[in-house]
Amino acid sequence: MAGVSLEDAPVRELASLSGHALPLVRQWVARQPRHGVARALLVLATSDGLSDTELREQLTTAHRDALREDGGSAGERSVSLVYGVFLHTHRQYRLTAEHLLTHFERWPGDEVAGLMFDAFHATGDPAHRARGDALAERFQALRGRDSWAWTSRLAWVRAEQGRAAEALDLAGLALTAHPRSGLAAHARAHADHERGAGPAATAFLDRWLAADPGAVQFRHLNWHAALQSLACGDFTDARRRADEALARGDVGMRAATNWRLLLAGQSPARRSDPSHVRELLAGPGGMAEVFHTFSLALALAVEAATDELHALARRAARDERPDFREVLAPVVRALAEVTAGRPGAAVDLLTGLGERTKRLGGVRVEREIVQDTLARALLGTGEHTRAVHLLHHRTSTRRHHTYEDLLLSPTAPAPPAPPTGVAP
Repeated sequence: MAGVSLEDAPVRELASLSGHALPLVRQWVARQPRHGVARALLVLATSDGLSDTELREQLTTAHRDALREDGGSAGERSVSLVYGVFLHTHRQYRLTAEHLLTHFERWPGDEVAGLMFDAFHATGDPAHRARGDALAERFQALRGRDSWAWTSRLAWVRAEQGRAAEALDLAGLALTAHPRSGLAAHARAHADHERGAGPAATAFLDRWLAADPGAVQFRHLNWHAALQSLACGDFTDARRRADEALARGDVGMRAATNWRLLLAGQSPARRSDPSHVRELLAGPGGMAEVFHTFSLALALAVEAATDELHALARRAARDERPDFREVLAPVVRALAEVTAGRPGAAVDLLTGLGERTKRLGGVRVEREIVQDTLARALLGTGEHTRAVHLLHHRTSTRRHHTYEDLLLSPTAPAPPAPPTGVAP
């Protein structure tokens, strides 16, 4: 059976994060029902909607079919890809990353295996993250600028490293080679955030999304656009995007938008359903991953749910996992103190966390909200100079920083309880 590459249309669309990918992969499986990698990639694309039983059945079939391929390297590669999908779809990210390290030793720069590359960051382990970053750099150099997939991935790495100018250059190269590269568009959105690009960033994202409203990242890129609207003070547009683009399940992005609006003294967009937030927090996944729990804590902060935040902080402080106990717990306690109108206590909790906030997970732009909260708490204690110093790297490098200016404004009110009458 022929090998799979990004030259195959369904795989290219998957790598592009295209809204056209899923129908093409389904058609591929229908045409070649015994193609192991095709079936595995369909599972990769749809795993969130599959039960454990369905996952196991589909991947067992995919593995069996991959084993039936002709012997030699091509068949072994197919088996390895299917096994990687098995690990990734079962959220075994550390094992996925370790498997990919072995896979890439045999097949350097395999672009299909690159579809699972997010496992390196998803482990939450700085060592694995560094290994993944190094591989992206190595494979982009190996494959050259014509490999839009690895160029896109390296652009993402550079953006997350805070190397915005390099990220923009690489994203531009990737988008020139393949204008529909979703990862390159996402990397550019992160770099534009670091630059405070404002309307130029939202215009690019709107043009890019208009060509494929079904793109996998439609809601997330609209969230990035909302942040750029915040950057230049267009709070109406930020609220509009949150209300029109974010779904009920986008609790984290909605909370992150609304908490920023409240920190800047603005009214929030439509809030998440409080009962839904509490249901998520009480469910089996509520404390499964540190960044997810942090996002739910932000949603509680938007509701000014001080008592619930304190309860969550106590729960995190008793957790055996260091990231929950040592980082999440003080951050959640600080959110509780801010909602209770005690900024001094929040300052004490957040000061000194520094680089440890990376252990909350997520990415730079998502973790930045902790620094935002500290800045407002410092203003609340009259420590304007410290707050200015805290945000100096942003106000001195971002083209648009109305949001930061408001964070540093003594006249902007501290985050209030949400206005009554705002429909969830």
